[in-house]
Amino acid sequence: MSILLTVALFVLATPFTALVQGVGFEPSAASFNLTLSSDVAREKANAFISQLNVTEKVAIVTGAGGSCIGNIAPIPRLNFSGLCLSDGPSGVNRNDLVSVFPAGLTAAASWDKTLVYQRGFAMGSEFKAKGVHVGLGPVAGPLGRHGLGGRNWEGFSPDPYLTGWMMDSSVRGMQDAGVQSCSKHFIGNEQETQRSNTVSSSGARIDAISSNIDDRTMHELYLWPFYDAVKSGTASIMCSYNRLNQTYACENPSILNDILKGELGFEGYVMSDWFATHSGVASVNGGLDMTMPGSTDQSGFGIDGVANSYFGGNLTAAVNNGSVSITRLDDMIRRVLLPYYSLGQDENYPTVDPSTIAILVATYLSGDANIPARDVRGNHASLIRELGSAGTVLLKNINSALPLRSPKNIGVFGNDAPDPTEGLTQVTDYDEWGFNFGTLDIGGGSGTTRHTNLVSPLEAIKDRARRTGARVQYLTDNAIIAANDFSTIYPTPEVCLVFLKTYAEEGADRTAYEAHWNSTLVVENVARRCPNTVVVTHSGGINTMPWAQNPNVTAILAAHFPGEETGNSIVDILWGDVNPSGRLPYTIPVHAADYDIPIVNLTNVTNPGAWQADFTEGQFIDYRHFDARAIAPLYEFGYGLSYTNFSLHHNLSASKLLPNPARTPNLLLKTAPGGNPDLWTQLATLETEVSNTGAVAGSTVVQLYISLPQDAVPAGTPLKVLRGFEKIHLNPGESQKVNFFLTRRDLSYWDTAAQAWALPTGNITFQTGFSSRDLIQSTTLSMRE
Repeated sequence: MSILLTVALFVLATPFTALVQGVGFEPSAASFNLTLSSDVAREKANAFISQLNVTEKVAIVTGAGGSCIGNIAPIPRLNFSGLCLSDGPSGVNRNDLVSVFPAGLTAAASWDKTLVYQRGFAMGSEFKAKGVHVGLGPVAGPLGRHGLGGRNWEGFSPDPYLTGWMMDSSVRGMQDAGVQSCSKHFIGNEQETQRSNTVSSSGARIDAISSNIDDRTMHELYLWPFYDAVKSGTASIMCSYNRLNQTYACENPSILNDILKGELGFEGYVMSDWFATHSGVASVNGGLDMTMPGSTDQSGFGIDGVANSYFGGNLTAAVNNGSVSITRLDDMIRRVLLPYYSLGQDENYPTVDPSTIAILVATYLSGDANIPARDVRGNHASLIRELGSAGTVLLKNINSALPLRSPKNIGVFGNDAPDPTEGLTQVTDYDEWGFNFGTLDIGGGSGTTRHTNLVSPLEAIKDRARRTGARVQYLTDNAIIAANDFSTIYPTPEVCLVFLKTYAEEGADRTAYEAHWNSTLVVENVARRCPNTVVVTHSGGINTMPWAQNPNVTAILAAHFPGEETGNSIVDILWGDVNPSGRLPYTIPVHAADYDIPIVNLTNVTNPGAWQADFTEGQFIDYRHFDARAIAPLYEFGYGLSYTNFSLHHNLSASKLLPNPARTPNLLLKTAPGGNPDLWTQLATLETEVSNTGAVAGSTVVQLYISLPQDAVPAGTPLKVLRGFEKIHLNPGESQKVNFFLTRRDLSYWDTAAQAWALPTGNITFQTGFSSRDLIQSTTLSMRE
């Protein structure tokens, strides 16, 4: 979304006093769960629309100036206070006294629908308490086609089924708290490099990259999680910067009108990413309902917010000359107002925190205004701590090196362990490796969040050591460790904890899979001296681990971006207060070359349409690619260890819930949010039983994969796909039945000729286990003979 330069220009162009006057806080008397029926909300929206003139109607869909990063101007004569939009997917960005939640990637690694819902609700509560109407998240695009995608951490997983459930839980959580969700980025925004149009050194306009995606791949991979977001009621969808099959996503009638609003039954509004609008009439008629932040480019982004806008006065003129119908304009406004009224945002909604603009000035322009911020954090730190642990994946644990058994001499190594030396807030676009000294708990760009509190691993380890009477030695300069200088460490610690990090941010893609800051040399040098070396990675995506087989590396933990309680979350795992239960939401390769879809990167471009990304791999990304090529991963999708053991026993049973379902959904049914309602009809159920056969309590994730009959489906069908998962907590010796219910969509493929989801004939294979390569039970069932 918006970048730091955007914010700076906005603040420069906006009179400070104009933004802070009259924005006092009034506590809301309304319940966070206040909602109206869709019929009542529609009546209120229609009544409001009937009172608007054309200019006012256009203002409802055109971004304006204000104290938020995105604003819809108020209409005082109708008591409409306007709308405040704010990043992001991991917390309320550009605000003080807010929480930094675990990133989407961490949430996905928990495989815990309940915790992810709670994360969404807690974030939504903070957005609402800050006076924000629309929280810009969650993220299903990028899905994760590229393992090196710079924004993969904002989203969840390259598996569309897992991401779909994360979107569902997040949307419901946010909106149950009373704030509108904005599911993004729609669609095909799979790399940051040339994601938007640029101007060459010669002054030529170079178009954004075009993601060229075939119909079946679009439906079964990239569109899949947006089905879930729409079905769960997401208020808005943000269209992306890139072109899709040669047409900019925000003016693409095929994807916005035909598919999103038609096929998926989306009833909310489509807003542009910031400056992603490239036309007026074409965008409006192509399906765009709101342009953000209002101006065509950064130079017009100020208090008025509509300077040189494709909408604004140009849209008014288009309506007056008939290029855009008044019916279409009313539809745009109605789509914007429906969630506003449905969530009760028209009554007793908190005003925008008056400190918001002061924080922008202080952060980007060294302003000295000190307006007290509204503290909205509540007790969310405990949830952040819990989810940070739940999203940590134990990859290796030789001879039960973990949990730690009260060591008296602990060594901490690596520049990811201590507090950041540059402060708690990322206020600049860093080089690829990010900042040198300090723990990394969240990524960069618009998806980051300003810290009020941050517990580093070193701080939490020292606190734990004080309670047990242990000593902590530490060396946090990677250059010194890489130079093999351990002169300050004596004697050799009983356990050496090495913290590595991999920075990722909006606007740039990563260039290598290996963790940053000489990570391999750091691990090897520590392990050479310490036969009990435990490695913890904080990363915005997939890392190769060339040191993983080192016998002195006794344990590995992938902790992702766990948010502000990062140190406490990892200490809870290291000392066994929490039994690790995270599972990989992606595949870790042995070699970087095992991932073979490169980021498109061109130089000396003069052809405006030169940037093309052909998705010729189809659905074969991540584990689907590894399966198709018979590549052995280092650690597979769905993998994760525990401090206890689990087993599946008895046979996997499968049964049909309908005797002979039709090949395609019932076309007589009216499309609803989420598409044809028949897509969500449950057609099959499976049952298994899982037991904790170890000595301590813990949680496991029972996973279900299906394989469609290859002789009955088109070429390009993956060998297996995830179609169910349940996270189960068990005490030692305890067992529990696990049931999976599969919908028509789960069991279908996209038939491009019929333009419908279709059930195959023949036996479908069902497998359950604890990862994509650890499948223990199998059975078959034919839905159609």
